[in-house]
Amino acid sequence: MSRFFSEKHKSLVPYVPGEQPKDTQYIKLNTNESPYPPSPKAIEEAEKAAKRLMLYSDPECTPLHEALAKLLGAEKDEVLATNGSDEILNFAFMAFCDENHPAAFPDITYGFYPVFAEINHIPYTEIPLRDDFTINVDDYVGIGKNIFIANPNAPTGIALPLSDIERIVASNPDNVVVIDEAYVDFGTESAVGLTKKYDNLLVTQTFSKSRSMAGARLGFGVGCKELIRDLNTIKYSTNPYNVNSMTMASGVGCLNDEDYTKANCQSIIKAREYAVTELKKLGFEMTDSKANFIFARHGRLSGEDIYTLLRKKGILVRHFTKDKISEYNRITIGTMEQMETLVKTLAEILEEN
Repeated sequence: MSRFFSEKHKSLVPYVPGEQPKDTQYIKLNTNESPYPPSPKAIEEAEKAAKRLMLYSDPECTPLHEALAKLLGAEKDEVLATNGSDEILNFAFMAFCDENHPAAFPDITYGFYPVFAEINHIPYTEIPLRDDFTINVDDYVGIGKNIFIANPNAPTGIALPLSDIERIVASNPDNVVVIDEAYVDFGTESAVGLTKKYDNLLVTQTFSKSRSMAGARLGFGVGCKELIRDLNTIKYSTNPYNVNSMTMASGVGCLNDEDYTKANCQSIIKAREYAVTELKKLGFEMTDSKANFIFARHGRLSGEDIYTLLRKKGILVRHFTKDKISEYNRITIGTMEQMETLVKTLAEILEEN
């Protein structure tokens, strides 16, 4: 770092994104992207918007908010589109957390939560998962802190039922509960409907996974009008034009093609079920993932060895060095053909080692 870097950030440990290789051709199963291209309607609308790039994007995201509200059964002022769901998560830390309103989240979860807390100087508690990587709901009941839970969780893929989410929200009426639903479309019931019942619930989602738009950077939040108004205060105090014109237009096109999204999700779920079945035959153990990835370990080879050997054979997966999960690898679900190649390659690795 330079000698000019602020003291307040010198201890900051940044989030580390998954590897994005630029040289060798890999089967890329490390960053939970969709293996399918965006909806043709999304591409068509983005191309139209490109002709108007001399103009600023609509800061109110009017057509996108209208399309989101229609899909979610919400009002237009109960949704907020952002530059990826990372942005609305950061907005939530900024808007609702401070020294008197600390944050709490699992110790094994999306790696950006502690980063957002640190960069905003917010005290936080990391609540340990059980040994089987499940969340103990009792740990969150009535704790009097702002709560951030990814459901399904990452990198485990394990989901809480809606009844448990409601229990957490209802027991913390004076604190905001944020449910991060980045992977909800792959097998979990959304908590969006509960935002009508609880004014302390914010649900966030993304276009990066099920809607094949990771490169567009588009996310959104759903909550009561007052929560969204608070988040808009943060937005208009940092970046009013946070969603660019092409992304906004492609988002509308995507939402007008839900059949395409649902079909892709079903293909990914089918490929996930295939991978789970075949990897179990090879001796792998996995969590019960409801996401577009699986979280797996093998008794004979370490997580790091499997990651390294797969990489040498042209397949990228995500390995984490944190002690509690270092024996596991997170494997994105690709096409059925990619999963078949993965299974075949892992069988070869186990045979060779």
